[in-house]
Amino acid sequence: MLRVAIAVAVLAIYVYGLVDVIRTDASLTRGFSKTTWILIVVLLPIVGAALWFLIGRPRYEAPIRRAYAHPTAPDDDPDFLRNLEQRRRKQAEAERLRKLKDDLEAKKAKNDDGSRGTGESGASGAGDASAEGNPEAK
Repeated sequence: MLRVAIAVAVLAIYVYGLVDVIRTDASLTRGFSKTTWILIVVLLPIVGAALWFLIGRPRYEAPIRRAYAHPTAPDDDPDFLRNLEQRRRKQAEAERLRKLKDDLEAKKAKNDDGSRGTGESGASGAGDASAEGNPEAK
């Protein structure tokens, strides 16, 4: 019974080692190439499997949790929200300035039309007003 248990254990280690070598990525093997490790495990069943587990098998480390440099969604990103608010303010300011400019141009156009229609009386009234506001002109 003991012989059977030892034979099963040796066979399990051999099969597990061979399957592990075959399933391992070739770039991750240490010491020798993947083909060499397969030959070692096949030709030296127990010693080859033990060498594979001790030397050749890649060491898997726990994945390092990386802090994301930026949030996953734009509405979670404070920089994005800040820039969005700044853009909204700039657009509102540009719209306000455009309206003021349009109003100023409309008033200028209205004044130009009004002064052309009144002729010289509008010009003399403007001269009187400037003389009244200027103390040196009196």
